[in-house]
Amino acid sequence: MKELALKYGCNPNQKPSRIFMEEGELPIEVVNGRPGYINFLDAFNSWQLVRELKAATGLPAAASFKHVSPAGAAVGLPLDDTLRKIYFVADLKVELSPIACAYARARGADRMSSYGDFVALSDTCDEATALLIKREVSDGVIAPDYTPEAIEILKAKRKGTYNVIKIDPNYVPAPIERKQVFGITFEQGRNEVKLDDPALFENIPTKAKNFTPEAIRDLIISLITLKYTQSNSVCYVKDGQAIGIGAGQQSRIHCTRLAGNKADIWWLRQHPKVMNLPFVDGIRRADRDNTIDVYISEDHDDVLRDGTWQLFFKEKPEVLTMEEKKAWIAQNRGVALGSDAFFPFGDNIERAHKSGVEYIAQAGGSVRDDNVIDTCDKYGITMAFTGVRLFHH
Repeated sequence: MKELALKYGCNPNQKPSRIFMEEGELPIEVVNGRPGYINFLDAFNSWQLVRELKAATGLPAAASFKHVSPAGAAVGLPLDDTLRKIYFVADLKVELSPIACAYARARGADRMSSYGDFVALSDTCDEATALLIKREVSDGVIAPDYTPEAIEILKAKRKGTYNVIKIDPNYVPAPIERKQVFGITFEQGRNEVKLDDPALFENIPTKAKNFTPEAIRDLIISLITLKYTQSNSVCYVKDGQAIGIGAGQQSRIHCTRLAGNKADIWWLRQHPKVMNLPFVDGIRRADRDNTIDVYISEDHDDVLRDGTWQLFFKEKPEVLTMEEKKAWIAQNRGVALGSDAFFPFGDNIERAHKSGVEYIAQAGGSVRDDNVIDTCDKYGITMAFTGVRLFHH
């Protein structure tokens, strides 16, 4: 198949629409559903991300994409009891495989942003992973293969219309890529930079120089995630998964704040008060996610006022106070932070430190590198200048 007609482009008024190959066959098979233009943009960008994560770490990888940027990305490390609970997978009756763990992490870290996601899996989608996808609001999935059990589960999702794409894992794109803007064709070499090169983490200008193996792994995950995130972007990673992604901001400090706030929410969801919220029986997953998000925020009264809390809780929870939140966030440690370009000022480091960042990888090259280094030294942060910019548009 050399081309595939689509219903429409980015918007319903943008017709006709298709994907096609100038040479050779399309490296995909649509197993189920009718993927659209944005679905394929998410699918092909997210597939590259998980393919590179798998190659760099040797672990199965998954991504949760929305509007051509990742809401989450992770490798298949086992889940402890806390993560099983906050990701709402503790009740699954089958054992979680490594690829299922990867998707549980990728989807679970920022559940608000992952709502209605497109899923990418580096490995064969098995029954456990399909069962996780089945219970979530999602547009589709791309993977190199599917077990018969997974196909049966996914074909039944969304009244039989769920998008299931199979991609040839051996497909290699042409070294030159092109796109049009306003009728004008842009051409460039593909970004084939290898982000697992140990040399990227050898230029360490800070006093602290203690990159642990886990920190290197997490920084690699951060940088590969950023390679497929709309710029400007930064990414906080802990224990093999992105916990906060700040994408598409004109100001880098806004990226750092946005992603840091997401990382804080991920950590606060592990607070005992949040984990033990007494939800009413039968609450919908989306309502539960949104209620947790509001409960953690400064707008907690929106779900705790009389006449409202009864819609979500069996009994009225206590407020999670600002003092409790600050004390809990202060316990987070060992977070890795990557940036798709240099940090221009030390304010980014000040914000990152508040979310437990101890390791940083960024391009370097700012006229205020000295200020950035001094701020890292103030908090004992180990930082590498990679010399690699990762803009993505």
